Amino acid sequence: MRVVDLKIEDIAFGGKGVGRERGKAVFVPYTIEGEIVSAEIVREKKQFAEAELVEVKQSSPDRVEPQCPYFGRCGGCAYQHINYEHQLAIKWRQVRDALQRIGKLKDVPMRPIIPSPKQYAYRNRITVHAQEGVIGFFRRDSHQLIDIEHCPISSDEVNRALAELRARARVRDGHYTLRASSGARVFSQTNAAVANTLRNLIVDLVPANQQLLIDAYCGAGFFAKVLLDKFDRVVGIDWDKFAIEAAKQTATTKETYIAGDVETELQQVGAVHLNRPPRKDEYASDGRLKSIAPTTLIVDPPATGLSPAVRNAILDLAPITLIYVSCNPATLARDLKELHQRFIIESVTPLDMFPQTAEIEVVVHLHA
Repeated sequence: MRVVDLKIEDIAFGGKGVGRERGKAVFVPYTIEGEIVSAEIVREKKQFAEAELVEVKQSSPDRVEPQCPYFGRCGGCAYQHINYEHQLAIKWRQVRDALQRIGKLKDVPMRPIIPSPKQYAYRNRITVHAQEGVIGFFRRDSHQLIDIEHCPISSDEVNRALAELRARARVRDGHYTLRASSGARVFSQTNAAVANTLRNLIVDLVPANQQLLIDAYCGAGFFAKVLLDKFDRVVGIDWDKFAIEAAKQTATTKETYIAGDVETELQQVGAVHLNRPPRKDEYASDGRLKSIAPTTLIVDPPATGLSPAVRNAILDLAPITLIYVSCNPATLARDLKELHQRFIIESVTPLDMFPQTAEIEVVVHLHA
C-alpha cells in the first residue's frame, strides 16, 4: 500500500474527509476540511479510493482532543476530533448539498441547525454485543468487537446498566439493549432533549383547526399525541404492532391507530375516514383527488426513506400539509426530488440528534 499527501477539501456524509490525488477522490476518516494529511491507501476503485490517516501535517483550528479512549477504533462516533460548533456547520452543509446534488433542488430554504443541549452523555439507550467474553461495539468497518467499559455519549444510567451487564458472572453471546428507564419496548428517539425539540417544532409548523392528521410510521404516537388539539381526527399507521398497541392504550375517541403497511393503509385510510364521496372540486386537473379532506400528513420513515409506492400514495393523497422527518439526507433528497413536483418546500430544518456521530435528523415542511 502507498502513502499519499492530501489536502482535505470537504467532509462527506458519513464523516470521512475528501481529498484528491490526480483527480480521484480519496476518503480519509478523522480529518477536517483544510487539513494537510498523510494517508495510506487501503482500497482503490476506479472512481475513488479509501485511505487510513497516518499523520496530520497541518491541523485545522477546529481540531480538538476526543473524550473517548475508544475513538478511532469504535465504529460509533465519527466527529469527536472536531469542536462542536464545526460539527454543526458540517452537518448543515451536508443536508444542503444533498438536497442540491441528489434532489436537484435550487434555493433550498434552509433554517439553522438545532444543536443538542448535551454533546456527551445524551444517549438514553445503546445496544451492545457479547461474544466470547467480549462486551462492546463493533470496530469501525469490521464485525470484530471492541471491549467497552464506558460510553461517553451515553447517559450515566445507561453506563450503569453496562457496568451491571459486565459484572455478571456469565454473559451469553448475543445483543443487549441497555436503557436509561424501563418503559414500553417500542421505538423512541435516543436523545430525549432533541426529540422534544423536534416534536415542538412540528407542533409549531402545523396550523390549528385542521380536520385530519395522518401520522405515517407513527410508532406509539410520538407526534400524533401532541397534535390532538389541532385536529378533528387523527389516524396513525405503523408496521410495529407493539407500538400501535401502546398508542391505543391512551387513545381518545378521535384517534385511530392501524398496524399495517404504510403504502396499503395510505391508499385506504382516506376512504375509510372521510365517510362521504369526494366532490367534483376535490379533483385536480390530472384527475387525481386533491385531498380526502383538509389533511396534514407526517412521514417519519426509516433510513431507506419512502418506497416508490409510498411516494405515489402521497401524491395521490395530496395532503394540504406534508411534514417529512428524515434521518438520511440522501434518501430524503431522492424523495423530495419527486414530491417537489406537487409540493412547495417551505423550510428545511436539520437537528443534531446524535452529537459526535455522522448522523443527521432533518424536518422538511411542505405544502400543496
